[in-house]
Amino acid sequence: MRRRKLNWWERQLESLARSKPGGWFAVNVASPIDRRLLRWTGGRVGLFLGQPVGLLETVGARSGQPRTTPLLYCEDSGRIVLIASKAGAERHPAWYHNLRANPEVGFSGRDGRRVRYRAREAEGVERDGLWAQANDLYAGYEDYQQRTGGRRIPVIVLEPDGA
Repeated sequence: MRRRKLNWWERQLESLARSKPGGWFAVNVASPIDRRLLRWTGGRVGLFLGQPVGLLETVGARSGQPRTTPLLYCEDSGRIVLIASKAGAERHPAWYHNLRANPEVGFSGRDGRRVRYRAREAEGVERDGLWAQANDLYAGYEDYQQRTGGRRIPVIVLEPDGA
């Protein structure tokens, strides 16, 4: 059950984002725009107003090149929680494969400050709790899970480097 109350425009935006066209827009249109907007504004302005969107910096699993991906995130006791949903696609997003191959990542959130983290996938009870927390932030993840064709959406935890 959702704890967070949404205002009218948040409900409208979430409803759109939960749809297949909205998910496509988020992955294919909003992501490239947010990559620039978030960088230019130090994390303060992105297309998903009111939602915490940060920039994940990974190293390409195959290319070895730096990659930057804007993602919705939750904070949990100094950790960053990411959901590898790709709007319900049947395959994991590229950034998921990148951090599996190279778990040392950078992340900058709303404050624009870049911090180094070590990424890992949550499992079991921890995953269930973090999944519920993420769904409280954005209920579309449950819709996305239904569209994956059986793929279990990974929950990723970024822990401060050296923790």
